[in-house]
Amino acid sequence: MYIDFHTHAFDDAIAERAIAKLEKIIMTSGYPDPAPAVTRGTVGELINKLEEWNTDKAVLLPIATKPSQQKTINDWAKSVMSEKLYCFGTVHPDAEDALDELERIKEIGLKGVKLHPDYQDFFANEERLFPVYRKCAELGLPVILHAGLDALSMDCIHCTPKMSADVMEAVPEMTLILAHLGGNECWDDVEKYLVGKDVYLDTAFIDGHISDEQAERIIKNHGADKILFASDSPWHPSTAEINLINRLDLTEEEREKIFYKNALKLLGEI
Repeated sequence: MYIDFHTHAFDDAIAERAIAKLEKIIMTSGYPDPAPAVTRGTVGELINKLEEWNTDKAVLLPIATKPSQQKTINDWAKSVMSEKLYCFGTVHPDAEDALDELERIKEIGLKGVKLHPDYQDFFANEERLFPVYRKCAELGLPVILHAGLDALSMDCIHCTPKMSADVMEAVPEMTLILAHLGGNECWDDVEKYLVGKDVYLDTAFIDGHISDEQAERIIKNHGADKILFASDSPWHPSTAEINLINRLDLTEEEREKIFYKNALKLLGEI
């Protein structure tokens, strides 16, 4: 079984515009090895692609880029949940009702909370985020943070491995998932500050951006119990990270944990 823990899609009415805008950012930013999207951002196409990529299920991670968007986006996320798709919710840290919306995310059955420091304009270890983190911990909602470099802000990393370590120290009760193996393009600092700590790392968009040797070392030293298979579709197909994980010197038990068992545990399925 394969559960892709990091995918994105949009409401059909805005999907093409959203993908075109994001593609422009990526292709003109100077980001390493930029490439166009592999879907045009609709839920229907994502589900079709999952079948093409032999991926059983996926976790959809929406992002509210404005405080006014969070309720609408969370209602949409709830509406597209299915046997194929688990959905996280989102809040914007500048929203006056962010903590109330976290309560509602829990009530309507979304599986966690996605925050993106670059698109929501915050640093991961800012004090103003701690009430959000603590509320998520209280509600038992896992938090997934974009970690490391992002094409939107090439000159400023809003969630470094050191910042993530600060968050973990301040709110140790929160279940934290760091995308991009703990810090996109910050791999040495991931090893310095995060490996071996009580935090999940996902594999979103790492194929081609990290050496197999360093990926294997991080996974082995961190422990397969805390690694989640993820692609960052529509920016990578699920098969990219499946192939990467299969290239590494891992046991079958380790691969099973990474590909689906850890995901099922976090999603409350086992």
